[in-house]
Amino acid sequence: MTNKILITGATGGLGSKVINLLKEKTEIKNLAVLVRDEKNELAKKYTLDGIKVKFGDYADIESLKNAFKGIDVLYFVSGGDDNLRSILHKNVVDAGIEAGVKHIIYTSAVWKDESDAAPLATLIDSHLQTENYIKASGITYTILRHNLYAEVIEMMLGDKRQILKTKTIYLPTANGLSSFVPKKDLAEAEVNIILNPSAYENKILEFNGSEKINFLEIAKKISEIVNEPIQYISPEVTEFKATMNTYGIPNQVIEILSKFSMAIANGEFDQQANDLETVLGRKTKSLSEYLKETYQ
Repeated sequence: MTNKILITGATGGLGSKVINLLKEKTEIKNLAVLVRDEKNELAKKYTLDGIKVKFGDYADIESLKNAFKGIDVLYFVSGGDDNLRSILHKNVVDAGIEAGVKHIIYTSAVWKDESDAAPLATLIDSHLQTENYIKASGITYTILRHNLYAEVIEMMLGDKRQILKTKTIYLPTANGLSSFVPKKDLAEAEVNIILNPSAYENKILEFNGSEKINFLEIAKKISEIVNEPIQYISPEVTEFKATMNTYGIPNQVIEILSKFSMAIANGEFDQQANDLETVLGRKTKSLSEYLKETYQ
């Protein structure tokens, strides 16, 4: 019997890629998506494609119970801010239990330092609480711990125009290495799991890119792509925050950049596992190729 699949986060960058691949590999009648806004253009497109669109919000457990009825495999994209994430995620799992969901695939994150002093302590704790709750739910699961998306590079540095304007990468990431992975590679691997969940039952997989890189190397690669010298400066965090303030960057953005930069500097994303290559059956897209597509 074919599983009925529901994809959360379906209008986001990762969820939409998962849906596009699933459309090629399984019948539309087997697919459903969860969206918060019925006016969203992508939600409208899913309806035109014949995909069942269900409306719900992680903050509204009744909407989730209704959306999850008849669903066998739930692709559960993490969401919510750091302080509310574990509460919202508990709603998702509780609704899944009540609706009779058979398998949960949860997008978590990699980490090393679980202490309260870790730069991403609140984020890590929310993922850890969610993982533990899923494990205790009685529903079979696959937990996918993601390394940083390759798309984060442009979010942290700016686009080509901004890079050429400043000719500088200015982040307190020191020499920290990250195993960045493009969302497209994650989506491909995760579709393989969605379509064959029994092969990954009650497993925790760590999804890292095939290469490790630091921002000094990224600066060198971008220099070659744009044919301009791009320097890399890694200031102290206090200096970084003060400098960003002088440019009128919102405090929330500064805090996010600071926390993730410190986590990179601390080696949180310098991970070894090759689970992603195993599921894909190949290496992930080379970072040189990815950066070329982004900054050429």
